[in-house]
Amino acid sequence: MNTFTPAAVGDPCIREPSARGRYLATLAWLFAFFNSVRVLAYLPTLWSIHVSGDSSQHSWLTWATWAGANATMAAWLYENNGQRANRAVAVSACNAAMCVATLLLILFHRS
Repeated sequence: MNTFTPAAVGDPCIREPSARGRYLATLAWLFAFFNSVRVLAYLPTLWSIHVSGDSSQHSWLTWATWAGANATMAAWLYENNGQRANRAVAVSACNAAMCVATLLLILFHRS
């Protein structure tokens, strides 16, 4: 992937980013933005269950499935990235953690 570093205008040694490079950079930022917002989007559900003390409208099986899906996605991304963490691994791990937190809160209020 091409990276863009600002330099003097007209410098023949500087390659302008290709359309694909700009697309990939934009896609990476959009991924980071929407998945960061997604992590925050769990908070109203957690708060609602906590305040009401009622988790009957939330399926523990659904939240367990989502936790597993996000956790295994993080592991898959990590392994397929040469066992290196990156933005996608971190976001998937955070989503898994929020699903686990929601699952635990649901189970707590059912006991």
